[in-house]
Amino acid sequence: MYIPRSLKKQIIEKIMHTTKGIVLYGARQTGKTTLVTDIIAELKLRALTINGDQHRYIDTLTSRDSQKIQGLVHGYDLLFVDEAQRIPEIGINLKIILDTLPKLKVIVTGSSSLDLASRISEPLTGRVWVYRLYPIATHELTTLYNPVELDAMTEERLIYGSYPDLFSIVGDRQKCEYLENVSDAYLYRDLLEFGGIRNSGKIRDLLKLLAFQVGSQVSLSELGATLGLGKDSVARYIDLLEKSYVIFRLGGFRRNLRKEVAKMDKIYFYDTGIRNILIDNMNPIKDRNDAGQLWENFLIVERMKFLAYTGQHASMYFWRTYTGAELDYVEQAGGRLSGFEIKWAKKSAKKPQSWQSTYTTASYTLINRETYLQFITKRGNTV
Repeated sequence: MYIPRSLKKQIIEKIMHTTKGIVLYGARQTGKTTLVTDIIAELKLRALTINGDQHRYIDTLTSRDSQKIQGLVHGYDLLFVDEAQRIPEIGINLKIILDTLPKLKVIVTGSSSLDLASRISEPLTGRVWVYRLYPIATHELTTLYNPVELDAMTEERLIYGSYPDLFSIVGDRQKCEYLENVSDAYLYRDLLEFGGIRNSGKIRDLLKLLAFQVGSQVSLSELGATLGLGKDSVARYIDLLEKSYVIFRLGGFRRNLRKEVAKMDKIYFYDTGIRNILIDNMNPIKDRNDAGQLWENFLIVERMKFLAYTGQHASMYFWRTYTGAELDYVEQAGGRLSGFEIKWAKKSAKKPQSWQSTYTTASYTLINRETYLQFITKRGNTV
């Protein structure tokens, strides 16, 4: 099933009207290669595609020899380097290409920022546009479905997630098999190769613990005690998992008020299907006791996708006080502060008095099944 990707138009605009290269990050299986191939086909460019998993052309791309590199790309309009994190010296060689061949279009993808970001950030400063591709966003599905249809798909996406291939797979068992394969074959690949992690079992155990604590503040010390690891090791593993686009952190919002909690982060998964397969729970929503957690994770990551794909810059937090008052999600953008309470079933919720009295100009919005589409797509009922 073909689903138009929101980044396509942005990337085409940059390719056609600037001389900078494109770097596209994202987890494996999110559709990076498909997106770039689609862009190349639409622009009708003669492209040289080099995959970092293959050894052909690698010697030339690691040579730092401008004449060799120019000979490799001669006659092509675009160079597409897929899985570039596997190519040694990729940063400095891309710099040579962009500096000596300004008419050549360059697109580079990477499934992990573990190694690639560190090797290209300095040599390519000011020479590339950087984008991140997520699993399919609800915002992207608005080009194919109306609000009623989108809502009808939501519960299944909460369970199986939003990897592009899942939209073409028929049958619950087949979807589970796909997620198991993604988890086993891809989830830890870059961690083991570039992160120096030797024991994937510890990573899997850590992910399971984090999966059960979605929406709750996470103590690194408690995680470490459970896993038999030091606090610093847990922190390093979590950092590596973030750089592999498996999880992300949400920090606590505070403005130097002693009553506000901000020391421990909340951790969410970029894809709820991966989260569910890790804990072996693919039951429907009606048979689960974690519907609220899934709903919160789903909406926060969908909001993240929506902001990224629409070019909106915002800082994302949660808010909680030591007295127990809390908001699931807080957004700060353009000098405005907005608080959101996320509920799976409730149609109403009372604004925390301490939020209202402390941040008198901040807004408060309840996000539930009736209003969520407006929150993540700007369609549906008004928030």
